[in-house]
Amino acid sequence: MPAAATVQTAPAADVPAQTLPSIAGAPQIENPIIPEAEFEAALPSLSDDLDAPLEPMERFEAPVAPAAAAPDATAPVPGQTVADPGTIAPQPLSAEAMLAQPLPPIATFEVNPPIEVAAQDDTDPVEIRYITVVDGLKQVGLADAFKTLSALQEGKGKAANATQVAARAREDEQLALRLLRSIGHYDASVVSAIEQNPANSGNLRAVLTATAGPVYKIGSIDVKAEETVPAGLILRELPLKIGETIDAARVQGAEANVALKLPQQGYPFAEVGQRDILLDERVFTGAYTLPVTTGPRSSFGTITTQGDQVFEVDHLEVLTRFDPGELYDSRKVDDLRDALIATSLFSTVSVEPQRTGTPGPDGTEQVNLLVRQNAGPARTLAGEVGYGTGQGIRAEGSWTHRNLFPPEGALIGNIIAGTQEQGLGVTFRRSNAGRRDRTVLLNASANRSDYEAFEAFTGTLSGRISYDSTPIWQKRITYYYGLELIATNEDVFDFDLNDRVRRTYGIVAAPLFIGWDRSDDLLNPTRGFRLKLNVSPEASVQGSARPYGRFMLEGTAYFPVTDSIVIAGRARGGAIAGISRDDLAPSRRYYAGGGGSVRGFGFQELGPRTIEPNPDFDPENEDSSPTVFRAIGGRSMNEFALEARYRFGNFGIVPFIDAGQVYDSTLPKGSDLRFGAGIGGRFYTNFGPMRLDVATPIARREGESLIAVYISIGQAF
Repeated sequence: MPAAATVQTAPAADVPAQTLPSIAGAPQIENPIIPEAEFEAALPSLSDDLDAPLEPMERFEAPVAPAAAAPDATAPVPGQTVADPGTIAPQPLSAEAMLAQPLPPIATFEVNPPIEVAAQDDTDPVEIRYITVVDGLKQVGLADAFKTLSALQEGKGKAANATQVAARAREDEQLALRLLRSIGHYDASVVSAIEQNPANSGNLRAVLTATAGPVYKIGSIDVKAEETVPAGLILRELPLKIGETIDAARVQGAEANVALKLPQQGYPFAEVGQRDILLDERVFTGAYTLPVTTGPRSSFGTITTQGDQVFEVDHLEVLTRFDPGELYDSRKVDDLRDALIATSLFSTVSVEPQRTGTPGPDGTEQVNLLVRQNAGPARTLAGEVGYGTGQGIRAEGSWTHRNLFPPEGALIGNIIAGTQEQGLGVTFRRSNAGRRDRTVLLNASANRSDYEAFEAFTGTLSGRISYDSTPIWQKRITYYYGLELIATNEDVFDFDLNDRVRRTYGIVAAPLFIGWDRSDDLLNPTRGFRLKLNVSPEASVQGSARPYGRFMLEGTAYFPVTDSIVIAGRARGGAIAGISRDDLAPSRRYYAGGGGSVRGFGFQELGPRTIEPNPDFDPENEDSSPTVFRAIGGRSMNEFALEARYRFGNFGIVPFIDAGQVYDSTLPKGSDLRFGAGIGGRFYTNFGPMRLDVATPIARREGESLIAVYISIGQAF
């Protein structure tokens, strides 16, 4: 049946006839309002039988005859010839035809906003103020975490409007809920409200109220994985216990521990799956299930390499700390990668395990390591500068080609420029020479030293084999041994002549060193201790050979009092046996004083002294003295230091007191100790602390420094 239609009808029959406004090109219809009686008569009759079949659709699709219209002068009439189209006048387009026409070019539109709108856009937005109140999080220890992540807190109490404040509050609702659930409160609820503060003030108060609810705990632990060797390895490395809170950070940390420890114990391809925790709302527990894919238990195989190679496979094998067939341990793979990075010869380098399917020992599968190499720049320029009272400024620069003689054969050129020291040197260094961490050094140098104690022109040829600590690997035991050939021309005070003379010495030395390091850091130790022993059998040749021995023993200790305060102490003693002081070259004697010795005194200022004429004496200057004191060194010495290192952030303050003395005897006596005290500042960087120490002697004597300043990198000891 046809759909009903709603039609507006005239309210009364006596309403005057109206004529619709004319539309161009459309026929005019007078009196368009149809009387209701005529409309009812025109409706088709409807059947009262609801079960009667519907009428055919064709009846509804039949076109409706158009209403009679006024004759169109342009329409063709039967029997009449159609006029030439070119002579027919253009007719107005209908509304649909107008919509089908192309749009005018966009260039014809005015795109500049009205002046009033532009002026309105330039005005500053109006801000409202709000405060944030959080209830229920402090009691469960989440207040600080919420404050760090809160959108309301990030807004700093300012917003464009109340809607923005409400949006931030809704975001913080979800944040608080996530935080509560992360520590086991899975039934927690959080609601927020925005209030006027005070009423009708325009300022707002955002209130978040959290209800933590009960804490859920681990009810059971189930690990789904293949059997491991040893049995129960995964559960042993999963530090979760039944009955502890379901804490998200704790659970994630435990799973990360499994992912870390399995590759360290023979499972390089182990993968931790997605956990499942089924909560029981009746007893507030969760059943924890963790799937783990262990992969094959593996052992080390061979090494292969790809890329822009710096090292061949045979040198890569020198750097490894494992043997083929040994159980796979990811720590040793990381160690190999760190060793490669430490050479500074790569732009990028990686070490990746590769499955082979080849059986290994003890039921393992052999895993090969693929080293991807990309060579980096091999040349570097470096420099350092320091200052010390009595020693002045000392700057040293070096140029290094780290792989001029592969593998790891470096050529180093260095220059020293200072107020009291100048020199040139060249060094050949072979790192990892046939063995991991073994270094071979060959050096040739020429130096001039002009200190208060002596002036010397020295040439040195030396060789050394060492096993040293580095910032990456701080070793417990270090050592070196070598040989030195020294020719030196020095001024020395001749007590028989009561004057200074120049003498030339030839020296042969075989220095030995061993160190034991139990501290926690190479440049900035905070706990532990260090012991160092130097022994150097030597012979001085000046007309005849005079053999003797030089010895030095040093110990340092570090005690953390709090997280920010460390007490550090040092004791050092030296002795020279088998030769008199006056037969020793001044440069081979012991001295004390300076930034690495007894602070408060100038460089090499402590110990026996002579009174000599002052070459710079000015009679017209009242402050000029006709004589000067000059240290002459000794055959033994001792030093002590104690300091408190207080650190706050990247800065530190270090009060200290030092003591020491130099003696003419073979062994140090411990008498006539001199003391210096001062305070230092520290600026901590990623490569070590920068040090500035200022000190003064206690019971200062004539000729000694009043104030001593020391600037360098690293702690004093």
